[in-house]
Amino acid sequence: MTEQDRQRIAAGIADGLSYSEIARRLDRPPSTISREIARNGGSGGYRPQQAHRATSLRARRGTPAPPRAAASPDDTVGEEIIEAAVRAGLPRMMARVHMDLLLSEEGRRTAAELTRRLNVSPASVSLAVNYLVQHGYVRRERDPQRRRDVYVIDDEAWYQSVVLSARQTLETARSAMTMAEASGPDSPVGQRMAKAGAFLERVSLDMLESADRSRGLLA
Repeated sequence: MTEQDRQRIAAGIADGLSYSEIARRLDRPPSTISREIARNGGSGGYRPQQAHRATSLRARRGTPAPPRAAASPDDTVGEEIIEAAVRAGLPRMMARVHMDLLLSEEGRRTAAELTRRLNVSPASVSLAVNYLVQHGYVRRERDPQRRRDVYVIDDEAWYQSVVLSARQTLETARSAMTMAEASGPDSPVGQRMAKAGAFLERVSLDMLESADRSRGLLA
């Protein structure tokens, strides 16, 4: 891989492109891009010039690349799941933190552990876990002995995230109906907003009913 290729990889990461999109633009397999980034600092620490120098040095010495940590969310399978989450609307850093928690043996990590494993700043982890807690993906527990927060993901988190999303949609539906009444039920705006409100209300109520009905699957 040339230094120019690595510059384009870094630019793609900075622009928030998926590994698959970067691979497409470079006409390379996604696994090659994922491996290149993972062995050179990860998406949070990838530097094209340093990566190129490190690869050249390894080639001259005939030494292999440093081994990757076990169960890293930057492996090919994990990256595919992360990309799917990003396409569904989850910000990339939040998706990476979520995936790392999913892959942890006990489903729990401290902020310091997440910072170290993902090779990102504490501020990035703080922003990500706050987002995940607010949206029901994880919960925050306090370790009284060490006086630190622990972030936990368990089976119940799936139920909580669906319920939270449905309730937020229901609030949007009620706001649309209120706007419809204010605009007048016979006006074009009123009719449009009334239809949107009715649709969103029905969908959100169906989600809540389905979540309650299926909750036993997580037991």
